Amino acid sequence: MRIIDVVLLPLAAALVIVGAHMTITQGIVASYPIFMMAVTLLFWYKFRKAKQTEGGTQAGSSLREKKKKKIK
Repeated sequence: MRIIDVVLLPLAAALVIVGAHMTITQGIVASYPIFMMAVTLLFWYKFRKAKQTEGGTQAGSSLREKKKKKIK
């Protein structure tokens, strides 16, 4: 796991907390960009995790195929 994976999720959570505080104090119009940044970071985190999982399953399946070829 890279450092960016470790940072993205807590940063998104922190932005949600900041956005909630801004909503209470200044209104939803002022906090809207903060919430959009949080959602963007969450999508980026999920995209990176899905890409990482996809790469791992493809590598695992290619290893299985190589083992099957060796057995034959």
